[in-house]
Amino acid sequence: MNKITQLFNIKYPIIQGGMIWNSGYKLASAVSNAGGLGLIGAGSMYPDVLREHIRKCKAATDKPFGVNVPMLYPNIEEIIQIIIEEGVKIVFTSAGNPKTWTGHLKANGITVVHVVSSSKFALKAQEAGVDAVVAEGFEAGGHNGREETTTLTLIPMVKEQISIPLIAAGGIATGKGMLAAMVLGADGVQMGSRFVASFESSAHDNFKNTVLSVKEGDTQVTLKELAPVRLIKNKFYQDLQELYAKCPTVEELKSLLGRARAKRGMFEGDLIEGELEIGQIAGLIHEVKSVEAIVQEVISEFDEVKNSFRQSFF
Repeated sequence: MNKITQLFNIKYPIIQGGMIWNSGYKLASAVSNAGGLGLIGAGSMYPDVLREHIRKCKAATDKPFGVNVPMLYPNIEEIIQIIIEEGVKIVFTSAGNPKTWTGHLKANGITVVHVVSSSKFALKAQEAGVDAVVAEGFEAGGHNGREETTTLTLIPMVKEQISIPLIAAGGIATGKGMLAAMVLGADGVQMGSRFVASFESSAHDNFKNTVLSVKEGDTQVTLKELAPVRLIKNKFYQDLQELYAKCPTVEELKSLLGRARAKRGMFEGDLIEGELEIGQIAGLIHEVKSVEAIVQEVISEFDEVKNSFRQSFF
């Protein structure tokens, strides 16, 4: 057992990213049943929907699972209360100050992990009392760090600063990537994009199939004035670039973004006007598979490459 498998009482140190519109109870329970840690993505759920997904997840797995909570979303107080009432034991927080809720969650017997994009915020999370941090590199899909630090440099820098367990995220979808992250100092990995392209993901099939077609250079981080987000370059992305050419105000950017564009793209399958969030690693994802197959493939490759090092280099 390593620090992460021990902390969460799981078989493999693989955590599924709690992505909006992709991470319902079916995905979370499947990852947990496969030996990792599944996360329900609360960011795209109204409080009553979250409660329903937690209950369905409990019915679908007897293994540990958690909830990912972006703290800048509305209804945060109600969401936290539901998590406590429903007996969820693991919470991943992001997009906010970890001091706000960590103490309250831990007082209710919940293990707390915070997602960061820099060593500075990793230290703040540790000071706030979290049990572990996820250090997410700039390669990641969805909302991203402003510092633009890549996983390869971020992980060892964060490792040097903190004493609590460290989970690497951003650009990891294979056993080789997992091994590389752990060699750099991570105790486990969080994978988002790889699990988007799974049968159990709640993403629309149109989006899943588009992920399979993504090549190197087909994603870009944009909307830094609002909240940096990595998107596939579709019509909506091109419309954004045309607006940027006119030096828009923040209000003009907000107006073009509108409401529910991420739901439109990833959940409803509008590949033209929707917001399609995925990581750079999508260029290595070529097939939609079951969660069980994905986890076993990652672990098999991890073990194979780790065992081959002695023969290859020494």
